[in-house]
Amino acid sequence: MNPAAAHSPLPPGATIGLVGGGQLGRMSALAAARLGYRCHILTREQDSPAAQVSAAVTVADYGDQAALAAFAEAVDVISFEFENISAEGLDLLAALRPVRPAPVVLRISQDRVAEKSFLNQAGVATAPWVAVDSEADLHAAVARLGLPAVLKTTREGYDGKGQAMLRRPEDLAPAFAALSPRPLVLEGFVDFAAEISVVVARGIDGAIAAFDTVQNHHRDHILDLTLAPAPIAPDIDAAAQAIARRVAEAIGLVGLLAVEMFITAQGEVLVNEIAPRPHNSGHWTIDACPESQFDLHIRSVAGLTLPPATRHSDAVMKNLVGPEEVALWPQILTAPGLIGHLYGKHEARAGRKMGHVTRLFPRGALPGPRAIAEALGPAAPRG
Repeated sequence: MNPAAAHSPLPPGATIGLVGGGQLGRMSALAAARLGYRCHILTREQDSPAAQVSAAVTVADYGDQAALAAFAEAVDVISFEFENISAEGLDLLAALRPVRPAPVVLRISQDRVAEKSFLNQAGVATAPWVAVDSEADLHAAVARLGLPAVLKTTREGYDGKGQAMLRRPEDLAPAFAALSPRPLVLEGFVDFAAEISVVVARGIDGAIAAFDTVQNHHRDHILDLTLAPAPIAPDIDAAAQAIARRVAEAIGLVGLLAVEMFITAQGEVLVNEIAPRPHNSGHWTIDACPESQFDLHIRSVAGLTLPPATRHSDAVMKNLVGPEEVALWPQILTAPGLIGHLYGKHEARAGRKMGHVTRLFPRGALPGPRAIAEALGPAAPRG
């Protein structure tokens, strides 16, 4: 590709390659179609959620170099909806087409040690942490950070997978034996008052657009509910927004980035992790904003101007997880005010995100927990 063309906006009809075939790719592809682009999906799955709504699909392993090369040759620019692709695969793709966000961004987010080192070097606070290569390292790290603490894999952990809570000294050996791949990372336990996140986009011209800070509630380590905007103090909101912008600039982002944060009991804002792609906590933007996180994802990847990340309504987003919650779909379809989204997944397994529901409220009128539960009706959180 001509170097000058790599920094020019993609013309209508161009093809965006998306690595990963899940629901984030599906919603990105729908946004791309609205903006006049085609999407080509690279995935291991047959009939994946993203492939169902895309112009083309390559079904191959992410380590298949021939398939990666053919995929790259068939598209104009490449992005991704998940982080678990090898560094070698990324390098091959980047040698053939622009990859946005860049491979270096993905490398940082793929590895918790690299991620936390980057954040701390950028002046962003995290929970205290120590890299752990051996059981002896783990004992030394616990002596330094104390208990309770959380032991995590440095790669491929999500929705509570790849981690163990350490509460007593006898927890150390079995947790170390159970977790892989290594090295691991030990994080000091954060007794947080709330979990929040900010989704931020940055264009090829360096312009930044950040959505409102939201509050997230998890159940069984999986996001259950997102409140937009977060019911937090203005100074904490300003701190979270400043952190998201700082991270986007420091990492050289071109694309979309979600920054997950804790608010401590003392009102300090700590970054938990970053994800350089659309994020579950940004799904509310589809229905509550003129341009959603997926629109900004595609706009930034395609080199288009970014609009302001504004909202016209307050919103609550509720995930539909597993067979029990997706079984509520018939009631959701008939419930006034509920906006449902199904992801096209064929098998409803425990812990699997099958769809989500959004409920809108007038701007500035987000109600309290009881009224939110009533407004969600059949989709109201359990427990």
